[in-house]
Amino acid sequence: MAKAEVYIALFRGINLGGHKKLPMARLRELCESLGFTSVRTYIQSGNLALRAKLDQPSLEQAIEESVAQEFGFHADVIARTAKQWRSLAKSPGFPEAAEQRPRFLQLGLSKQKPARDCVAKIEKYATDERVVMKAGALWLDYASGVGRSKVTPAVLDRAAGSTVTLRNWRTVQAISDLLESVEAG
Repeated sequence: MAKAEVYIALFRGINLGGHKKLPMARLRELCESLGFTSVRTYIQSGNLALRAKLDQPSLEQAIEESVAQEFGFHADVIARTAKQWRSLAKSPGFPEAAEQRPRFLQLGLSKQKPARDCVAKIEKYATDERVVMKAGALWLDYASGVGRSKVTPAVLDRAAGSTVTLRNWRTVQAISDLLESVEAG
């Protein structure tokens, strides 16, 4: 039997403005019913850490299909192994932004490998935002904040060629702590 791998699984666009409501307690139960173990969540935006005996694409598909069946809506799930996540969390694209404005430094993970010209496409919309691709992930420094930026989720999706989900630097660090909890128990 395959050895269980520790993963993070991130949802895109749930529990925002009353849409796509997904209670975290019920999500944990759902994941446990799929055979995943040590299931943990962080805040209401859909950050999971768990152990599973599936590969990454199969894990994403299993969670997406179960959520659709249980809750009646589709929500994209983007997963990474604990090792992949730690590598990203140790090396932010803009270290000074991580230090000075952690809420405005965003890690963007895409469902598929981002298009080669992804950064150039995003930069067309940027004013004072900075963007870099590092280890297959996007790092965005929204120096003036995310709220008024023209670098929107739709822009990121089009530029990457697939769904992108963002987490700010503080959340990246909190998810790293969550992984430690899963690995310990």
